[in-house]
Amino acid sequence: MSKKADVVDAIIVQGMLPLYFYEDAEVSVQIARTLYKAGVRVFEYTNRGESALENFKELKKAQKAEMPDLYLGIGTIKTLAEAEAFISAGADFIVAPVINPEVGKLAHKHGMLWIPGCLTPTEIFTAQQHKAAIIKLFPANILGPGFLSSIKELFPGQKFIPTGGVDTTKENILDWFRAGVCAVGMGSKLISKQVLENKLYDQLYTDTIHVSEIIQSCK
Repeated sequence: MSKKADVVDAIIVQGMLPLYFYEDAEVSVQIARTLYKAGVRVFEYTNRGESALENFKELKKAQKAEMPDLYLGIGTIKTLAEAEAFISAGADFIVAPVINPEVGKLAHKHGMLWIPGCLTPTEIFTAQQHKAAIIKLFPANILGPGFLSSIKELFPGQKFIPTGGVDTTKENILDWFRAGVCAVGMGSKLISKQVLENKLYDQLYTDTIHVSEIIQSCK
């Protein structure tokens, strides 16, 4: 299989896509190690600050040395320049809050998965026209599972992943899987500001295992 297909399968099997950014490179690496220890094999680092690219390079070093079966993606990619920089740094896949067809084209050229963010049926259709294998529903807390239930039949076979405000409760996760998602994005509800600032790695490890078990029971 291609790397694109491998990443898609890894996301579906895992049932969630953890995502985070933190200014400190060492904390960023420790979070990655903690997620990996808890069984995570694919996650997204987000391009949310000036240190994102350099931090991502440190994550890639740790990935190669300690986590060879991990797929490490980059999120919040809106421009071609950003995509080029992170592809050069070794990104395994690209996630975006918007649809930029040029970013999609570049990802496809490299045989990579591109996950653009969509809010409306028109945007979903546009993303499909540009060959998005998975579409991010964003922001998920505004759209809600009912949105996907209402429009999913318009887009048979399309894979969706809600991101932004997905809760860690079984009730919320189950609602999303019943609506038809292939996985859920897990950001600050799992990797909170408190976890990052206070380096609560043991708590993150326990929470990640707990959420993973919930997700597997809901799929």
